[in-house]
Amino acid sequence: MAEGVAVEPQGRIAIVRISRPEKKNAMTTGMYADLADALEWINDDEMFRVVVIAGGVDFTAGNDLMDFLAASTSTTSFEDLPVLRFLGRLRDCKKPVVAAVRGNAIGIGTTMLLHCDAVVAAEDARFRLPFVPLGLVPEAGSSLLLPQLVGRMRATWLLMSGEFFYADEAKSMGLLTKVVDDATVDATAIEMAGQLALLPLTALRETKRLIRSTTVGHVTAQMEEEARVFSARLASEEFREAAMKLLSKT
Repeated sequence: MAEGVAVEPQGRIAIVRISRPEKKNAMTTGMYADLADALEWINDDEMFRVVVIAGGVDFTAGNDLMDFLAASTSTTSFEDLPVLRFLGRLRDCKKPVVAAVRGNAIGIGTTMLLHCDAVVAAEDARFRLPFVPLGLVPEAGSSLLLPQLVGRMRATWLLMSGEFFYADEAKSMGLLTKVVDDATVDATAIEMAGQLALLPLTALRETKRLIRSTTVGHVTAQMEEEARVFSARLASEEFREAAMKLLSKT
């Protein structure tokens, strides 16, 4: 793994940790590639039964804007960028995925949770979907999955306004499994993962497959459509102006 992503085996649990604290765990293309590789390896390695995705003081501040600006002028199509490979590996992971969220969970830091099987968050964790304010559109299938989870009206406001929301509201919407003290987030997530790791393996995986079987085709199609529109928005002047304005404030 390159700098910013590490895999920490803990018995039958694989902890995938996002670690770029100097940038609040903002995600780069290289980090997405490493996350995709890690999930592919873990999914194929029978030693591991459960995945935990964790951060540090922050889960992730979302995409690194400088990295995204570079991607907007790249000759590589958006559909071929590692971020989509990571999201596909997360969506298709046959093993349970538990997320441990502290601090900021911005953009993809929130949308990736829709593909997890359990989410533990700190009481002061905060979430945001800032796509429209950046001149972009939702990703990770969130334009389908979030309305299904929280209702169309609430999802529409969150996806359009880009307002922050906090752990208590996220829990009431069904986005989180547990809300705990900040100091116990990782330990709680690992404990939950350990509980799942002791269950009958085939029953566990088949239950996950059955829960997702009725929606997987729709989610995949929606992610592909989101990627098509996102790619066009990434090349737009609206995105460039919004990103430069935000960067000028940092």
